[in-house]
Amino acid sequence: MSDWSGRQVLVTGAEGFIGSHLAEELLAAGADVRALVHYNPFGRWGWLHDHAGDVEILAGDVRDAERVAQVAQGVDVIFHLAALVGIPYSYEAPESYVQTNILGTHNLLQAARRAGVSRYVQTSTSEVYGSALRVPIDEEHPLQPQSPYSASKIGADMLALSFRHAFELPVAVVRPFNTYGPRQSARAVIPAVLGQIYAGSKEIQVGATTPKRDFNYVTDTAKGFLAVAECDRALGEVVNIGSGREIAIGDLIDLMISVSGRDVKAVRAPERIRPAGSEVDRLQCDNRRALEWAGWRPEVSLEEGLGRTAQWIEENLASVQTRRYQV
Repeated sequence: MSDWSGRQVLVTGAEGFIGSHLAEELLAAGADVRALVHYNPFGRWGWLHDHAGDVEILAGDVRDAERVAQVAQGVDVIFHLAALVGIPYSYEAPESYVQTNILGTHNLLQAARRAGVSRYVQTSTSEVYGSALRVPIDEEHPLQPQSPYSASKIGADMLALSFRHAFELPVAVVRPFNTYGPRQSARAVIPAVLGQIYAGSKEIQVGATTPKRDFNYVTDTAKGFLAVAECDRALGEVVNIGSGREIAIGDLIDLMISVSGRDVKAVRAPERIRPAGSEVDRLQCDNRRALEWAGWRPEVSLEEGLGRTAQWIEENLASVQTRRYQV
């Protein structure tokens, strides 16, 4: 691991799934971590609760430009992860995705300019590619906005890259494929299925089973962020972070049932099916750029990662929503 000692780093969305793991990697590397977390009146900082004494936690909202500028003062590196990420909810409230994902990114970019950061890392998503026109998917693959969520992330990515070209802001875009692991909410397929299994369901409700996805364990994704942040060649560019292995959701469900050792049956639930024309049928990462430019490669196999995730969900079942569909 590289030495980040003494570097002041801001992570937006650090209380979330990937953000909390990234904060841990930065702490382990010696960085001084500042977290911008979404304000709530209960004083709850998500998955940062175990690091409240190690991380400088500041509450706010990325839609508030003045607050974002305050939080970014004095930092050297910004990792921007704060976003609305649930695809189903983007069908119900698309404007909120524009406000948070596009306007919020604009506010962070302007704050980064004022702060004079040495690196700004923008978080993208493989959903911007839509259904694969070719596999594996490299960074030159056409962008296809098949949901309001993916459209908002395309807009945010292009805005970030424009700040590199127009203002010479040292921007790099990390494009993770399907990240999974401990702390992920039940809106995602792996915790949704494992949560139902360990809650004792004999029939687990699932969505479409034919789409194929590329699943990358969360610590590998977090390390990918650090590798790209240290890569000068990534400036003004997009770098995919994924395993390079694809698996059909149906086969993934069978694998999770096998890992759990439980006797359950999967049943399709209509409310878990995406609207017609919105489903992304196939995602498989071409991660050669991450390897060749940044020296990053995944270390945790899908089977090992599912085992770790299953153990975490079994031990933390109370924190996983299992009784209803989480959009």
